[in-house]
Amino acid sequence: MELRTLRAFVEVARCGGFTLAAERLAVTQSTVSKMIGKLEEELGQPLLQRQHRQAELTDAGRAVLGYAEGVLAHAASIGHALDELAGLRRGELRIGVPTLGPRLFVPLMSAFKRRYPNIELKLFEDGSHATERALLDGQLELGGLLAPVDSERFEHRLLVDDRLALLAPRRSAWARRPSVPLADLAEEPFILFGAGFALNERIIAACAQCGFSPSVTGRSGQIGFILEMVRHGLGVALLPSSQLSGLELADFAVSALVEPEIPWRIELCWLRGSHLSSAARAWLELQAQGTP
Repeated sequence: MELRTLRAFVEVARCGGFTLAAERLAVTQSTVSKMIGKLEEELGQPLLQRQHRQAELTDAGRAVLGYAEGVLAHAASIGHALDELAGLRRGELRIGVPTLGPRLFVPLMSAFKRRYPNIELKLFEDGSHATERALLDGQLELGGLLAPVDSERFEHRLLVDDRLALLAPRRSAWARRPSVPLADLAEEPFILFGAGFALNERIIAACAQCGFSPSVTGRSGQIGFILEMVRHGLGVALLPSSQLSGLELADFAVSALVEPEIPWRIELCWLRGSHLSSAARAWLELQAQGTP
């Protein structure tokens, strides 16, 4: 039983199908299918029910998934320990970077590379849900998660405490309004974030609190694409205020979102009780020092 086979099984289980799992693993779909078939043959039981392009776990598959995640996490810890022996002269550090907040990490990345030039930084860019799963199965050592986080599973440090703001086209009813109650947006088409973004759930829950369900006209995890959709009048977006500062916003109206405010707090997290590599500990030390 090989680690790469277990990795393939975990990815298929997480993605719900072979196509996306193959993309994440950077292999062909037939390769993933063969690896899963080999694992099922070794274990003597079917682990997945294949239905069209989807795959659902069997009872045996659900039992194996927990063990597979544990094996992968332990394997990652072995790699961390070996990197530690090298005294930060080589190795890698895998970090989950929020797609909406990469600028939170760039200054520290620069300081880290100046001090440890031979440590490769491998960045995982996705939403909070995907980053959490990657932390749990050992794919990542550190990752930015949308607060609140599960303190029983993760240790964490606050990276940013922010609020969402309204971004609308410049020639819209919201221009020159310094603040806008969320309920006033009930008839507006919304541009939300891609799958895996916990912030979607927070926005939809806030809208429900105001008595409406948002009409979604588009989705993206990239701020640049969201800006273009808003610029061309496809809808309005709710984005972190800190991520709008420094952008060219001449074509937009930006207003504070109120009643209610929607928080955007990002915590840097790592698995509680895990063995952190020397590289991860060095990152945390630099962060604690506030190194520019």
